[in-house]
Amino acid sequence: MVIGKGFKEEELSGHGVREIRGLARQVRADVLKMAQVAGKTPVGGALSVVETLLTVILGSDIDPADPANPKRDRIVVSHENAVMAYYSALGRLDFFDLDDAIGLYGKAGSIFEGRLDRAVPGVEWGATQGGQGIAVACGLALAARWKGNKPNVFVLMSDEEQQRGEIGEARRFAKKYRLNNITAIIDANNAQVAGKTSEVMPQNIKYEYIADGWDVIEINGHDPAELYQAIRRASQIQSTPVLVIANTTVGAGVSFMENQLEFMNRPLGEEEFSEAVRELGESPDLAEALDYRTAFGDFEFDYLVSEQEEGDLDVGDPKTYRAGDSLSNIDAMGEALASVGDSTAATGRAALAVFDCAHAPRTGLLPFAQRHHERFLQCGLSGRAAVTVASSMSIEGVSALVTDYGVYAIGDVFAQLRNADHNRSGVKIVATHLGVDAGAEGKSLHCIDYIGSVANLPGFNLILPADPNETDRALRFMLNAPGNWIMGVNSTQAPVILNGEGEPVFAGAYQFEYGKSVSVRPGEGGVILSTGHMLPRALRLWELLEGEGMAPELIHVPCPLAVDREDVEDEPLLRALRKGRVIILEDHIKTTGLGARIANVVAKRGISCRLLGLGLTRYSFSGDQSELLRLAGLEPEKVAPQAKKFLKR
Repeated sequence: MVIGKGFKEEELSGHGVREIRGLARQVRADVLKMAQVAGKTPVGGALSVVETLLTVILGSDIDPADPANPKRDRIVVSHENAVMAYYSALGRLDFFDLDDAIGLYGKAGSIFEGRLDRAVPGVEWGATQGGQGIAVACGLALAARWKGNKPNVFVLMSDEEQQRGEIGEARRFAKKYRLNNITAIIDANNAQVAGKTSEVMPQNIKYEYIADGWDVIEINGHDPAELYQAIRRASQIQSTPVLVIANTTVGAGVSFMENQLEFMNRPLGEEEFSEAVRELGESPDLAEALDYRTAFGDFEFDYLVSEQEEGDLDVGDPKTYRAGDSLSNIDAMGEALASVGDSTAATGRAALAVFDCAHAPRTGLLPFAQRHHERFLQCGLSGRAAVTVASSMSIEGVSALVTDYGVYAIGDVFAQLRNADHNRSGVKIVATHLGVDAGAEGKSLHCIDYIGSVANLPGFNLILPADPNETDRALRFMLNAPGNWIMGVNSTQAPVILNGEGEPVFAGAYQFEYGKSVSVRPGEGGVILSTGHMLPRALRLWELLEGEGMAPELIHVPCPLAVDREDVEDEPLLRALRKGRVIILEDHIKTTGLGARIANVVAKRGISCRLLGLGLTRYSFSGDQSELLRLAGLEPEKVAPQAKKFLKR
């Protein structure tokens, strides 16, 4: 054994130093081969981090034969240039067949992608964008703590990614929640694509971490003995998270590449490749690797990682609201969430985590925060880190929910949602104040493309409940549903939707079922479609038309992204579309909202009908929501004449 597991030995032996240096030489040669086989891949940044990777992997308590052991240490690599070196190091240490990594790196469909994938044994989090590593580590450390474990959690980063804002958010989160088992290591090679990192964006990295309460250790990143001592010391510090700055050289190990920034941007030519590999004491012959790559043929185009399994939270029984109850869908969501917290309390803290981004009084989280403060995580205005922390907690089996205004919970964190989607995590998002619900707070808070934005996240599901009863049931459903979900709720008072007999539509025998629309009122000669908080207005429009003796059917579509999915058969909706006249009422940019999804269904199914799309066409003003909808021509009284004329055609 080169290094004892857990960094327990006081120092690295001379034999250990020699072994790591020998492995480092082999890993560098592997990196050059991978890049050459894949073609046109620069390698300068991959060569500087090799000793760090090997020291961390060898010293971590991780068994290559059991890489998913729940008590294992965790290694998160967000260093974008370290991917090939990480594959080689894992392969050399028996996590998988190294020949697979060398021969199949970058081949479409292979698990050995240009960015890490969780399908690779030893990889905790995939497709990590620079700057997300510490947030991922926070989620893994917090989930482990809640399950009674305290593994070492190592994060390997580059110095260039310190320029990203999410790192600061996560750094402060780690300190606030005493995640002192996190050790971050920066490969400080002062090199990035645009030039020297110190010139591209000057930064005092060391003192930024110190200012946020971290301990910092600075070492030579090419000296295995120094690396071992620093990481061992960091893992023993129990009072704070620790940063290790490992000063390294770009292109390390190959004489003509060292300190040459050009190799951050360009691949090696054939002669350069041969010279570099021979200098490392290896053969430059790639025939076997190329034959292996060709022999594999094409891979299936499919997800490499399985979706998270269905949760087992005890979500309790739904609450029923009746006519006259006065509350918003945000209020109903908050009460339902607190109720779920009550039900899950007996199962321990590992069951549910709720993240707030400094808006709890406005986003419905106060009941949960007051009754379950130990599971309530206040992140301040650090929404990007919050989503990443929650996403990484979810892959550890924690039901993790983040709530914020829609412009932040969908728009501001889109890159983090996309990364959660890549990893097929199970994060739950509650986006509030959709459409023009933020009203007088101003147009910068009006989230008017919530359907269109989420539609560009292929693995996410979207729920837009209409009233407090549906909100309560949809939330309980979502918390246990596998995969990534977003639910939208608003702050304005939401009347309980009643049927013709005066009973709540979304209560009693009703159960929320993803992808199923609900007929709220019968009718002939056409159909009105709405989603989410616009249903009360659509119902008022129906009543106005009924008074004219020409009421169409009224259908609520709570899952607008499911309407054109091939695996969802929404029979009530399809039947209604065949009535020939379809009115869509929404407070969303009408070219990308529910109307656009319905148009897609009509075109794909060959349904003969006419569409009247009524939605937003521009940013609104600052003012009362009802006034803003009136100015946009979306209040029922303004819509009714146009709808009546459309239905008469």
